[in-house]
Amino acid sequence: MALEGGIDVIIQVPYLHRSRHRYMLACEYAPYRGWQSAVRAPRVLLLGAAAGAAGTTALNAVTYLDMVVRARPTSSTPEDTVEKLSEKLHIPIPGRGEARENRIAGLGPLTGLAAGVGVGALLGLACSAGWRPGRVVGGVVATVGALVGGNGPMVALGVTDPRTWAAKDWVSDIVPHLAYGVVTASVLRGLVHSR
Repeated sequence: MALEGGIDVIIQVPYLHRSRHRYMLACEYAPYRGWQSAVRAPRVLLLGAAAGAAGTTALNAVTYLDMVVRARPTSSTPEDTVEKLSEKLHIPIPGRGEARENRIAGLGPLTGLAAGVGVGALLGLACSAGWRPGRVVGGVVATVGALVGGNGPMVALGVTDPRTWAAKDWVSDIVPHLAYGVVTASVLRGLVHSR
């Protein structure tokens, strides 16, 4: 039966274990692919976070591969973002000199990881609420979400300005995020289906 907000509730009745009847949120992540899964909303949140972590791993792998192939240095924008954010929020980063720099070097990648996992978790919540994208749409939405989640704070804080990027800069940014989107959407679909 359908509830307000478009969430369907179904009764899952195992054939051999009738004592295990339970109500569960129905989440059909890709209905046009011919499969459907019933899962709990909090569980889908965790599945989304796991999918986001997998996507972040793919993003990092593609980024590092690009560094190897083109012999380019690592970007300093994550660390610059941490410093700007520290100034805006008036939250000092402990330490001085090298100790402080090392903490910033660690916090930079962590912000990217948090963004990737967070976007995946949001996709999981959308799935539990009845969002039904196919593979392509799911991948595109995940890619855009990662781009906004990763670059949005940098742009807002004035760390970078996409309007000044060269073509190679756009490629270096979009390709890893595209890998994130494809992997995150695929893993989330697989995890939800397996439940």
